Amino acid sequence: MLRDIHPLLGPDLLFAIATMGHGDEIAIVDANFPAATVGPKVVRADGLGAAPLLEAVLTHLPLDTFAPAAAWRMEMVDTPQIVPPICLAFQEIVDRIAGPFMIEPLERFAFYERAGSAAFIVATGEQALYANIILKKGVVTPEEASRFAAKQ
Repeated sequence: MLRDIHPLLGPDLLFAIATMGHGDEIAIVDANFPAATVGPKVVRADGLGAAPLLEAVLTHLPLDTFAPAAAWRMEMVDTPQIVPPICLAFQEIVDRIAGPFMIEPLERFAFYERAGSAAFIVATGEQALYANIILKKGVVTPEEASRFAAKQ
């Protein structure tokens, strides 16, 4: 057991987010997503929901403030104007933990393509449809680093 590490982050996922650099992307995807065939290394998070896992990841992963967008969700097929309830939950989590970042919609195949170039895909056991989000990692500011050092 480690201190100050979110309990939903297992060793593989913790390693993944720790080794990502500024601008790298990570996809957190639902149980229906073709994670094994899209391309990047897959971290399994079976049994975990996408929203709690998003919260766990954002507890430690800063979003990119230098890019025009730092988070993307998959649009619904045939009704792209509708935001699924799980994606509304994602937005609330991002707002609460990361700050005012708008989660941008991506058409289904554009989402697959972007996820295919991510550093990692986290395959959850989430059953909600369209429970897919991509995050772009930002930087830890000197102020954040000094706050951490002060806790030591």
